[in-house]
Amino acid sequence: MSVLVYIEHAEGKVKKTSLEAVSFAHALAQKTGEGEVVAVALGSIDSAELVKVGSAGATKVLHAGDDRLTAGVIQAHASAVAQAFEKVGGKTLILAKSSLGDAVAARLAIKLEAGLVSNVVELPDTSSGYTVKRSIYTGKAFAFTALTTEKKILAIKKNAVDLKTDGGDASVEPLEVTISDADFASKITNTERATGDVLLPEADIVVSGGRGMKGPENWGMIEDLAKTLGAATGCSKPVSDIGWRPHHEHVGQTGIKVAPSLYIAIGISGAIQHLAGVNSSKCIVVINKDPEAPFFKAADYGIVGDAFEVVPKLNEALKAEL
Repeated sequence: MSVLVYIEHAEGKVKKTSLEAVSFAHALAQKTGEGEVVAVALGSIDSAELVKVGSAGATKVLHAGDDRLTAGVIQAHASAVAQAFEKVGGKTLILAKSSLGDAVAARLAIKLEAGLVSNVVELPDTSSGYTVKRSIYTGKAFAFTALTTEKKILAIKKNAVDLKTDGGDASVEPLEVTISDADFASKITNTERATGDVLLPEADIVVSGGRGMKGPENWGMIEDLAKTLGAATGCSKPVSDIGWRPHHEHVGQTGIKVAPSLYIAIGISGAIQHLAGVNSSKCIVVINKDPEAPFFKAADYGIVGDAFEVVPKLNEALKAEL
């Protein structure tokens, strides 16, 4: 019996969120005695990259290298993962909460007759039954869900668990799966990705600007700081609405919800709609010249000052240290 982890990859690299899911599975296996952690990867990716999954806690990676699986067709992925789950005799499937992961998990819950909990933030409490803590209401509250099914699927929230990095190399084994033509009835004809060195959904650090930046011509300051930190850039809704920045950078309740390790808000007042999209961040730093800005109440660290004076000095200091 093993804990199976469905891992995602892009541009030849396993996603950090999937490595977090592997680390969660490793801690769960140690707690419950469910055996080894086995990951399953689908589509074209080099075995040398899959070996590294072992550092996060997996002992083995099953790789179904069918090129048709690379595109991420949901039904085909669900079929392949279900076969891997049966192969390892799994009782628990772990994956990262994502747009693809959510869709695959829902289908797997039906295929495997498994209970599904999403947005998981902690290891389950197994002292009396099986209770899972999950984030709800865009991170404003938590719910505790009891799973009573024999098979269980847990979708892990980004940055909710510590990433294990001290494991050894994982072995990689080919996985033969049977995928019917019906599983590929849906086809992905085109994928448009947001541009930028670091994309918001995957970013570990995000630097965002608001109307306090006074105009799009001043955004070089935001981009310079983001480049120094290896961060993605974001913005508030009013900024994207008036065309200062593209809509795919809009962070908030009606935009992209982020959960980075560090979120830096520059010249953003902190309206509730924006906070709803960032309150899962591990650390929030606010720079604003208005000491009454609502964002300071949600910040871990705050700097009251003119962004046009503070940010360049902060960037120079960081360059000297990094």
